[in-house]
Amino acid sequence: MQVRDDDWTTHMAIRAAWLSFVGGRTQGEIASQLGVSPAKVHRLIAHAQKAGYVKFQVDGRPMECLKLENELTDRFHLTNCIIAPDLGGGDDDSAVRAVAASGAQFLAALLSGSNLTRLGVGMGRTLTATVEALPKITRPDLEIMSICGSLTRTLAANPYDIIQKMQERTGGVGYYLPVPYFAENRDEKAMFLTQRSVQDLMARAGGSDAFLVGIGSVENEGHLVRRGMISKQEQEELLSVGAVCDLMGRFLTLDGKLAPDTLGDCAVGLHFDEVRGSRVIALVGGESKVDATLAALRTGVITDLVTDETLARALSTRAGLQLAQSA
Repeated sequence: MQVRDDDWTTHMAIRAAWLSFVGGRTQGEIASQLGVSPAKVHRLIAHAQKAGYVKFQVDGRPMECLKLENELTDRFHLTNCIIAPDLGGGDDDSAVRAVAASGAQFLAALLSGSNLTRLGVGMGRTLTATVEALPKITRPDLEIMSICGSLTRTLAANPYDIIQKMQERTGGVGYYLPVPYFAENRDEKAMFLTQRSVQDLMARAGGSDAFLVGIGSVENEGHLVRRGMISKQEQEELLSVGAVCDLMGRFLTLDGKLAPDTLGDCAVGLHFDEVRGSRVIALVGGESKVDATLAALRTGVITDLVTDETLARALSTRAGLQLAQSA
């Protein structure tokens, strides 16, 4: 039987990873044992890590994070709150990396149980980073359902759609919603919703055992703006009516109420009210998302929150200050 080059590389990568991380061997020692160069060993180990065969996990969180978790759980009536420690980067990229690491652990534990067979997923930068950090899990029975339009308005693939990435990590079956995140207008949205395939997929997505969502903002840092999902004029109109958050394509003001905009009416996908009462897990990172996160939590829809320490502190301060002002 002929072994393909990619199979050989994978098997060698796994062996090199065992020798390095379990055996404690140096790259020079591994190179000598495998009969390859040290540079090749370095590439093999990198391949094993990228392919998800090597799993790093730090158990536990600092006391400050645990205190914030308890505070936010009580304040927003959450089932679970996980706060990733501050990595010291002082920017949103560092925060997203921290949330991705904690979120991947949380998601891996969730998917390891057989009770969850259908997962509805949104999209976003933090969700994408989390799925990329997810270790490989064998769940061929898992259905991964898109809960929002998987395309941009130009009908291009959305780079933050995580269906394919989750398929690769779990071996499950993914279902895309083959429509834009936002339709051009209400008539176009109505036309999309008349399609039997769209109706069936949305109904199926609505019956998911749990939902994994991101929390977006309408600021310049948000993926809606950065990826051209909304125009500059639409952004300005949203800001003018007090919108601070994008939750499943619907825009919220700081008090957790729907903003009086027309763009949210063009979102093609499940409304957050349609998943109310289900398990809804939100992943969000970066202090710039403090108002967006506060608005999303105030809807009462989110049951589980995974975020970073800097955002959690800002969230605690922001919510506490508003509470004091209203007293």
